[in-house]
Amino acid sequence: MSEICQEHHVHPEVLEHVKTDLPKEEELYDLAELFKVFGDSTRIRILYALFESELCVCDIAELLNMSQSAISHQLRVLKQARLVRNRREGKTVYYFLADDHVRTIIGQGMEHITE
Repeated sequence: MSEICQEHHVHPEVLEHVKTDLPKEEELYDLAELFKVFGDSTRIRILYALFESELCVCDIAELLNMSQSAISHQLRVLKQARLVRNRREGKTVYYFLADDHVRTIIGQGMEHITE
């Protein structure tokens, strides 16, 4: 019961300040959806691999000891979340991190769990 206020007392000035700084509901929903993408260890492993170099599906599948189909599915999710991008070179498609934000998000998460 220690998580519950012992006395009901609302702080209107604090609440008003918080309300003005709170993002819109749609933005919070989109943020929650983004973090769901990070909730899969295979996708995290793919992102870590892409930290080092751009890679094709064959390379990622070999590295993670998974099927190309499984990797393609995860890359599709990562691409829809705008975490990875790709480029075509002949018949080969290479994947890479979409931007430095991806590296920062994962780096801060890793820092948090290793503190």
